[in-house]
Amino acid sequence: MFCPNCGQQQPADTTKYCPRCGTLIAGLAEWLAAGGAPLAVREAPSPAATPAPLTPRRKGMRRGAKLMFLSGVMLPIMIGISLAADSPGPLIFAFLLFFVGLSLTLYARLFSEDVPRVKGGRRQTQMPGSGAGALPPAADRPVNNFTGRGVRTAEIVRPPSVTENTTRLLDDE
Repeated sequence: MFCPNCGQQQPADTTKYCPRCGTLIAGLAEWLAAGGAPLAVREAPSPAATPAPLTPRRKGMRRGAKLMFLSGVMLPIMIGISLAADSPGPLIFAFLLFFVGLSLTLYARLFSEDVPRVKGGRRQTQMPGSGAGALPPAADRPVNNFTGRGVRTAEIVRPPSVTENTTRLLDDE
């Protein structure tokens, strides 16, 4: 395959960019195979389609909700066991599991942070919905050392030339 821009032969068909001119040639083989017809535009996944990382608050609430669901599933089983044993003892386990799940959910809701953590243990400081490459907010601080007057170039002294010094040394010899 050859680059359509500069004519350089490509080292492999899987090359994404031309090594000589840098032209993107990743989809060139498919375009040529389609007879020059435009390729179907592949839609990038929307930000709403990719799941956001779970925050510690959401993780704790989900963990508590799972325990409450598990206690609801175990309740009929424990009722059957308590009827067979003719003792209300096994029901305590199901209710205890429910209240542990409820307390985990409430603790996560009230005391956990709603800021996702990134790799390396540092918190993200971006606002939700902002781009990953967003700039920090502009500072509204005035510059204190700005004098406001320009430099006069007539006041700049030109340094002596290197060739003048060499010429002077050669003349002295």
